Formats: sequence, C-alpha cells, structure tokens
Amino acid sequence: MRRLLDQVYLLSGGIAAVSILAICLLVTAQVGLNVLARLGGPALSYTIPSYADFAGYFLATASFMALAHTLRHGSHIRVNLVLTRLPARSQWVAEIVALALGFAASAYAVWFATSLMLESLHYGDMSTGIVAIPIWIPQCTMVVGLGLLALAFLDTLIESLRAKRPVLVDDVSE
Repeated sequence: MRRLLDQVYLLSGGIAAVSILAICLLVTAQVGLNVLARLGGPALSYTIPSYADFAGYFLATASFMALAHTLRHGSHIRVNLVLTRLPARSQWVAEIVALALGFAASAYAVWFATSLMLESLHYGDMSTGIVAIPIWIPQCTMVVGLGLLALAFLDTLIESLRAKRPVLVDDVSE
C-alpha cells in the first residue's frame, strides 16, 4: 500500500509539473505570435483562442495537484522555530494535532469543491472565453487535488501514530 500511495503522490506532482510546462509553452507560443504580428503586420496577426483561460486552468491544476506531493515531502510551510524548541513528545503531539486539523479542513474542502463541481455540471456552466469550456472540467482537477491532499493528511497521520514520532521532515534545508 505504501508504494501505491507514494506512486499516486508522485503522479500528482508530475501532473502539476506538466501543467506548469503547459503554461510556459502556451504563453511562449502566444508571445511568438505577438512578435510575428509586430513584424509581419495585420496579415500575420494570430492569437491562441482563450490562451489566458487555459493558462489559468493549468495554473489551478498545478496548484491543486501539487498539494499532496508537497505535503508528503515536508515542503509545506511549517513553524520550525516553535517546533524545534519543544520536547520530542510535544513535537509528535503537535504534528498529530496539525495533521488531524489538516485532514478535517481538506476533507471539508473536498466536500465543498465536489458540491461546487456537481452544481456546475448540473447547470451546464460554461466559461465565457472564446473557447467555451464546461466549468466542471477544471473544477474536477481541484476536487482530485484536494482529495489527494486529504488522503495524504490521513496517510501521514496514521503513519505518525504508528511510529509514535513525527514523520514529516523538511525536504529543504535552510
């Protein structure tokens, strides 16, 4: 089960990275088209329809899909200044409380985002850009990303309870 969960977290991080790459490629292509229009005049004036909308959708996808991967690698912002001054047992208790609260908050966010996505699906909400996209599609990546975050919080909480010590270690050094 551990390997499967780690692979899921890695996949979500990979999807986030590909989404950032897609933003870079999309914006670079549009800038190239703008340069072409400046050099070639109105005859060579092209634009990627709804490129700003798509860049926004990719940004949301990257943001939400990176959450679980980031949590599992200890890269979220933590208050180490306080935690490092606590005794080992208190550090563990603080981590358990933080993980439980994080799980509760992310589970609520999953519920809310799912209801928002289902409402958009029910009413047939569409984006207002040149290319009309059903809004539930980008909202779906938010639901999946938040669901993976809730799973990562629960996974880490169970792991910490079993280990009887903090298991989150900062992935970066100061």
